[in-house]
Amino acid sequence: MNTLFDKIWDSHVVNTITDGPVQLYIDRLYCHEVTSPQAFDGLRSRGISPLRPERIFCMPDHNTPTHDQDKEIEDPVSRRQVETLKANAEEFGLMHFGMMDSRNGIIHVVGPERGLSLPGMTIVCGDSHTSTHGAMGAVAFGIGTSEVEMVMASQCILQQKPKSMRISVEGQLGKGVTAKDVALYIMKNITTSGATGYFVEYAGSAVRSLSMEGRLTLCNLSIEMGARGGFIAPDQTTFDYLKGREYAPKGEDWDRAVEYWKTLRSGDDAVFDKEIVFDASDICPMITYGTNPGMGIAIDENIPSADSFSGEAAASFAKSLDYMGFDAGSSLLGKKIDYVFLGACTNGRIEDFRAFATIAAGRHKAEGVTAWLVPGSWEVSRQIREEGLDKILEAAGFEIRQPGCSACLAMNDDKIPAGKYSVSTSNRNFEGRQGPGARTLLASPLTAAAAAVTGVITDPRSLMD
Repeated sequence: MNTLFDKIWDSHVVNTITDGPVQLYIDRLYCHEVTSPQAFDGLRSRGISPLRPERIFCMPDHNTPTHDQDKEIEDPVSRRQVETLKANAEEFGLMHFGMMDSRNGIIHVVGPERGLSLPGMTIVCGDSHTSTHGAMGAVAFGIGTSEVEMVMASQCILQQKPKSMRISVEGQLGKGVTAKDVALYIMKNITTSGATGYFVEYAGSAVRSLSMEGRLTLCNLSIEMGARGGFIAPDQTTFDYLKGREYAPKGEDWDRAVEYWKTLRSGDDAVFDKEIVFDASDICPMITYGTNPGMGIAIDENIPSADSFSGEAAASFAKSLDYMGFDAGSSLLGKKIDYVFLGACTNGRIEDFRAFATIAAGRHKAEGVTAWLVPGSWEVSRQIREEGLDKILEAAGFEIRQPGCSACLAMNDDKIPAGKYSVSTSNRNFEGRQGPGARTLLASPLTAAAAAVTGVITDPRSLMD
C-alpha cells in the first residue's frame, strides 16, 4: 500500500513530463514580504493575474518590528518591503493580513491557527520553514521566487517527487523533554543532511502524544535535517485543533472533511525508501553548541572531544567552536548567557509561552540578561493575556513584545550584538543568523526560561516541580 505522502502527492498530480518533473496542483500559497516582490513583478510584466486569488494569502512577518507597529517602520528597507507587499496584494486582489491586523503574525503560525492549513492539502510559500504546515497532515514545502510566480500564474508547480522516509519515535518522553528536544535529538543523530532528498513522515507513540503545537515545532525543523518537508498523519488531535477555526469547514462540510481526513494515513504495509526508529526514553533536554542545528548535546552532556571527528568534519567542528568560544570536551552548564529569545515559527505559539511561564513563575529575570518574548501572532498575544500569562511574566521581569519573526534572523531591529550569547527557541544557529557575530544556542522554551532566570545555561529539570 502507498505511503500517506504518495496518497497526497499523487492525488495532486495534473500532468507528468516524461523523464522530467510532475505538474503538481497547489491548494494554498502563502506570501510574505521578502520573496514575493519579484514574483508580482513577473506577473505584471506578462500582463496576467493570479489564476486562483482566493487560494493565496499574504502577510508581512520577517521585517516587522516587534514594537510600535502602529507607527511607520523606521528602517527604510523593511518599510519598503512591507508596503510593497500591501500594494501588490491590493493590486492583484489577494487577502492581506497587514501589521496591526488581528490576523497578522508569522505566516507559519497564522496558517494553522486560522484553519487555512488543512489535512490533505499541498501548501507552498517562498520560505523554507513552510514544512511547519505538515503538522496538519499536509504536504508543505518551501519554494523559490520564480516558483512563487509559477504558482500565482497557474496554481501549479513543476517538481520532482522526493523519496519517502519515516522517522518513528516510540515510547514516552521524559520530564522536561519537548518537541524541540526531539527534533534536536534527531538532528544530532542523523545530521543536518541525513534527510536530504526525502519527505519525512513522523510517526510512533511519542509523536502521536505531542500536542498540535509540538507537532508544528517538529515539522518546522524538518528543513534543518535536510528534508524537503515533514508531516504527521492527521488524527483526533488534529481534528480537535481545527474545529471551529475561521477557515476550517463548517457544519456538514466539516463532517465530510473529517471522514476524508481519517483516510489520510500510511497503510500498515506501506513501503518507505528509508525508515529510522528512536526510543523516546533516550531523549533529554537538548542544546546546541556549534553553528548548525545538528551540533547538539543533551543539556548535561559535554561538548564532544576533538578526536570524535576527522577530515572535513574535524575542521568544521574546530571552526564552529572557535566562533562560539567553547572548548571541546567541556560542559555548557553554568555558562553565562546574555540574551534569551522566545518566539519564531518554531516556538512562538501559546504552548511555548505557557511552558516558559511555568519556569518564570515565582522567579525573576536574571540581572544582565536581555529577554525578547515575541508571540508568533496577534492571536497568540491575545491568548497570553486571556490566560494571565502576561501578568506572571511581567511579575518575573519580562515584557511581551508584538508579533513577528523578531530575533530568529537579522532582518529587523531585534539583532543579537556581536560576541553575545543567545539562548534561542528559533531554528537556526548559523554564523550571523541572529546578527553579525552573534553566538546562538538553540533550545526549547523550558531551557530558554531556565537560562533567563538564572543567567547561565541551566538544566530546566532542576527548576521544575
